[in-house]
Amino acid sequence: MKPMIEYLVKALVDEPEHVRIEELPGEESTTYEVRVAPGDLGKVIGKQGRIANALRTVAKAVAMKHKQKIYVEIVAQ
Repeated sequence: MKPMIEYLVKALVDEPEHVRIEELPGEESTTYEVRVAPGDLGKVIGKQGRIANALRTVAKAVAMKHKQKIYVEIVAQ
């Protein structure tokens, strides 16, 4: 899951070397914290959060196929 999210986020940003993804396992779900450079935050979120929502939708669809529950959070470094 983590490599897929990293691939998608790196394709969106201008500074892919600053992309960091932290996997935080929980009891029932896993949270992925996506950290990007402050200048790329808007590109990952998109207008009215559309790109962020699309990223979450794709990640959740893949997770459902593996019977997992995930959350994707986007944070500036």
